[in-house]
Formats: sequence, C-alpha cells, structure tokens
Amino acid sequence: MLWPKAVRERLKTGGDREVVQTYPYRSACPSTVWSELIAGASEDLLFGGYTNYFLWTQVPAFSAMLRQKTDAGCRVRFLLGDPEGDVTRQRERIEDVALAVSTRIRMSLEELAKLRDVQGIEVHYSAPEDAMNHVSLSVFRFDDEALVTPHLARLVGHDSPLMHVRHRAQGGMFDRFAEHAEELWSRSVPLPDVAAPRA
Repeated sequence: MLWPKAVRERLKTGGDREVVQTYPYRSACPSTVWSELIAGASEDLLFGGYTNYFLWTQVPAFSAMLRQKTDAGCRVRFLLGDPEGDVTRQRERIEDVALAVSTRIRMSLEELAKLRDVQGIEVHYSAPEDAMNHVSLSVFRFDDEALVTPHLARLVGHDSPLMHVRHRAQGGMFDRFAEHAEELWSRSVPLPDVAAPRA
C-alpha cells in the first residue's frame, strides 16, 4: 500500500533478498565470481557438484587457492559422485557425451591427488542412496553464500542454470540449499587415500 507498484517490482522483498544473481547457464557465470567467493570465504568451502572437474578449468590457480585457504584454517570439502555408481552410469546414458560423468569425476580425483600433502581437504563420495539427489542439484558453499545448479533433464552441468544466493535470514533460500548439502555430506563416504583430513 505504501509503495507504488513500479517501485515494488524493482525492490527485492522476502526470500528474493537472498538471490544475488541468476544465470540461465552455469557457464555464463564469470570465473571472477567463483574466484571472489572462494577468496572471501574464511570458514567453510563445500564443493558439492557431482563431478566438480570444471573448477580446475574455470577458476584460475584453483589448487593454489585451496592451499591458501587450508593454510588459513578454512575447512575445504569436496562431495563427489561415485564414478562406479549406478547413478553415474545412468547419468552417462542420459547425457550421452564424449566426456563421460565418470571421467569428469576421475579428473577431479586426479587433481585432488596432487593435493594429498595439504592438510584440511576432505573428499567424500555421496552415499548410494543419496546419489540421485546429488546428481540433480549441485551446491557450492562459500561461508554464507552459495552457487546452486539444478541439473535439467539431459543437460550437462555447464548448460544448466545457476543461482547465486546469500544468507539474509533464518530458513531462507541459502539455509534450504545449505541444509540439503549438509544432509548429503552427513551420509557420505570419506576417501582418505585421495587427500589427507586435518589432524
């Protein structure tokens, strides 16, 4: 009643205030956004994509950034799909692309193996019962901000939309996605041979 319709349409209210930006394609999100969010995090980084391989190609000096973050005491977690899992095989049939899902996961594992000497990087596979929920929604958390990708039908990750959300209120969009990622993490399977956990 107090605000003219034109003003209300341009102001974010309620849950909309947590939506910083949306992109019709994940690949449309500038690499600088990823770099700035990683650089700005001080407590918790969670990379919850099913494959995560694109981070090493999209984010400049990504491995070096991870080393810096762990040295500064930031928790760094990777939640990957199981390259041998049934859901991975099913997704490969659906996508039907040369760079298969299992190959993309193994590319991430190969890069993470190079960081085996870094204390503080945790690497897990999502539990088999959670794999379908994991492959359909990627959550990348940077303290109180997140980038979220819902995977559409037969599309690969870079062709699916992406949303940038920031925590503003309890129970908002950020909390909903963060809780989803934490639930998957709570049942995930650690891979101690890939990267060493913090002592």
